[in-house]
Amino acid sequence: MAAELDRELYEAACRARKDSYSPYSHFAVGAAVRAMDGRIFTGCNIENASYGLSLCAERCAIFAGVKEGVRAFTALCVTADTSEPVSPCGACRQVMAEFAIPRIFLTNLRGAWKEMTGAELLPYSFKL
Repeated sequence: MAAELDRELYEAACRARKDSYSPYSHFAVGAAVRAMDGRIFTGCNIENASYGLSLCAERCAIFAGVKEGVRAFTALCVTADTSEPVSPCGACRQVMAEFAIPRIFLTNLRGAWKEMTGAELLPYSFKL
C-alpha cells in the first residue's frame, strides 16, 4: 500500500463537496474515484426530503464512472468537514466492494487522512 495521499483525488473530492445539496443534514460530502485508465469521476451527496432517496457522494462518483463505461477503479477518496477522516456508510462500502476498489482514502478538510482497503472497510461484503 502506498504511504501517501493521492493529492489529485483529494483535491477533486474537495471541489466536488462544494456542489453538495444537503439542506437537511447540512453535512456536505465530496468524493472522487480514479478509473483504471486514469480518468477521475466526482460526486457529492444529494439529499431529498424523503431521506431514503438521497445519494451519497461515494456512490455518486462511482456511478458517474459506471455511466461512462468504467468497470475498474484504482482508488477512491471521500472528504467532509469532520474532526477525523470521514467514513463511508454501509451502502457505499458495499458498492465499493462490488467494484473491488483497492485503495480508499478517508479524509477531512483539515488534511487528515487514512488509507484503507475495501476488505478493511467491509470484511464480510455481500457476494453472489
